[in-house]
Amino acid sequence: MLSEQATPVVRATLPAVGGALDEITERFYAGLFTAHPELLRDLFNRGNQATGDQRKALAGSIAAFAGALLAQPEARPDAMLSRIAHKHASLGVTSDQYKAVHEHLFAAIAAVLGDAVTPEVARAWDEVYWLMANALIAIEARLYQERGLAEGQVWRPMVIAERRTETPDTVSFVLRHADGRPTGGFRPGQYVSVQVTLPDGARQIRQYSLSAAPGRPEWRITVKRVDGDPAGEVSSWLHAHAAVGDRLTVSAPFGDLVLPEGEGPLLLASAGIGSTPMLAMLDHLAATGSQRPVTVIHADRSPADHAHREELRRLVDALPQGSLHLWYEEEGTADAGHGRADVSALDLPDDVTAYLCGPLPFMRAVRGDLLARGIAPADVHYEVFGPDLWLGAAA
Repeated sequence: MLSEQATPVVRATLPAVGGALDEITERFYAGLFTAHPELLRDLFNRGNQATGDQRKALAGSIAAFAGALLAQPEARPDAMLSRIAHKHASLGVTSDQYKAVHEHLFAAIAAVLGDAVTPEVARAWDEVYWLMANALIAIEARLYQERGLAEGQVWRPMVIAERRTETPDTVSFVLRHADGRPTGGFRPGQYVSVQVTLPDGARQIRQYSLSAAPGRPEWRITVKRVDGDPAGEVSSWLHAHAAVGDRLTVSAPFGDLVLPEGEGPLLLASAGIGSTPMLAMLDHLAATGSQRPVTVIHADRSPADHAHREELRRLVDALPQGSLHLWYEEEGTADAGHGRADVSALDLPDDVTAYLCGPLPFMRAVRGDLLARGIAPADVHYEVFGPDLWLGAAA
């Protein structure tokens, strides 16, 4: 909760700070990486830095957090914080790194806003920052503790036990511990980080959903090749070089878009590679003999581009109350729609809980359709692959 002294200051200055956040975050990252080049080389996603997506996501999270503190002083935006904390934990972020972020962020604020940053304004926004940072540090500490890990010690060597081509631009990798131990549990829908050493010596990290159910001695990830450099440098490297028997550095599983317990009805809506967390959820439901109603929606470019297409059909068919609805942009099959996924005509119960994963335009459209049907916003959950550019709209 913001203090009585800080609240009116943040309220008065939020429009100015919010309007300058893009420039502030650009200066922040430039200063941070000048002082700590190893962070850009070995922690931050160089592709997202090059496109500016990470800058936009940081600006959105700061503005959304400050706005939430003002709108609901007695509450905390835990959904947003949880999403960020899980991503941080999967990267092995440590509490001391927040001090470096604070130093360079506030230097950037002072540089951009100049004399407008009075001591009173600086104190108020310092309070905002540490409310957010300390909340994230606490959540991340709990996540590490729940996994039995020391702070930031999330990495382990794993061996590729199987490689399978799913589509021309998608491959799946089955992973096992290098020492033969069981891979360990996770919640259906979670992801792991994969760290690879690239030709220039950088150790870049990307997240990939675990695309099969827990409870097996091995994990599976499914990787879509992303064209462009540096945007797709890790996925391209995995496609070109990762082979059976190779070792990968993989994190413990994290992520808060997970299959809910209970027997309530579910809607699992995905597009493209966004199907991967849904596959793990469906695999778990089928393996446990679930009787709950499950409506599955998937949209893709074409049947040939749809990774794990037959597996998805098999898993839905294994559910007594499962139904599958497919849409393809290109001409599909007789049992699939053509064009944009449309949930408006589907028979959905009023108490359905929806899980969305895929490109932002797809998720925005589906979420909008669901809200228009009267589904409560709190019952629509989503996962963004990459920086969360939806924070201001959907957090």
